[in-house]
Amino acid sequence: MSSLNRLLYFNCVVEKGSISEASRIFDVQPSSISRQLAVLEQDLGVRLLNKTTRNTGLTEAGRKYYEFSQRIVSEFDEAKRAVNDLQEKPRGQLKISMTVGFGESVVLPLVARFMSLYPDIDVKLELTERVVDLVEENIDVAIRSGRLPDSTMIAKRLAFNNFILCASPHYLARKGSPDSPDDLIAHQCIRYSYSRWKDWFLMAEERTKISINKAISVNSVNGQKQLVMNDTGLALMPFWAVKNELADGSIIRVMSEHTFSPYEELSATYAIYLKRDLISPKIRVFLDFLDENIIDFDL
Repeated sequence: MSSLNRLLYFNCVVEKGSISEASRIFDVQPSSISRQLAVLEQDLGVRLLNKTTRNTGLTEAGRKYYEFSQRIVSEFDEAKRAVNDLQEKPRGQLKISMTVGFGESVVLPLVARFMSLYPDIDVKLELTERVVDLVEENIDVAIRSGRLPDSTMIAKRLAFNNFILCASPHYLARKGSPDSPDDLIAHQCIRYSYSRWKDWFLMAEERTKISINKAISVNSVNGQKQLVMNDTGLALMPFWAVKNELADGSIIRVMSEHTFSPYEELSATYAIYLKRDLISPKIRVFLDFLDENIIDFDL
């Protein structure tokens, strides 16, 4: 009888409170389990269980030993899963929640290639600005901007947001280009109505909130971009959302000598997943794919 089997018997007796119940689960005689528990106690030189005719309870030493035996059995199971995962292709449903702007601008254009590489993964995408609960909603990966909210999660940075102030050439030709942040008070500005992105700050040695007089609000990054391209006004937008338009000249960056942000810190967008000893193959290959295929969004 291996030491691991003795631990399995011991854990089961503790959790079920009965040798007879454990014998039923393992389909062995109660006397066999009793003998193995006795060997375990003899090896340790200490009594682990207090047995009565009605139930079985732990001694103080038994409680301490049970804490470790749980971990040992759990790690053994993890080891078996790790070996099995190496032999398996990534497969199953992969549920991804992402912010609308980053999803539409960066992730969705990559999905077809990911699916061609991993045809056994069933991809389910949700684009939303709300903060999802990964456990309750069974989300594998959440893509969002901001800080890591929970120590039980891991955040993998995908891109710095690098907010820039921008407008269309026609708007600037009509209204003139602002020379300083103070000039923005005379311009039509396009805010993103998400609560943490609605204000504009000048990121100098001292963070300064910029005064905006005329503003229109919209609840999506792509909505901001459409308004900018249709000559509505100036917008503060992440570089990843307008990189192509800056390259072709349909959007122009203004006051490039300044650094701006919609809140009082610089930020990035992260892939967030639950902290586990082992990551399932479908999550691992998706994270690796993003790392390899998201281009550099540094200014």
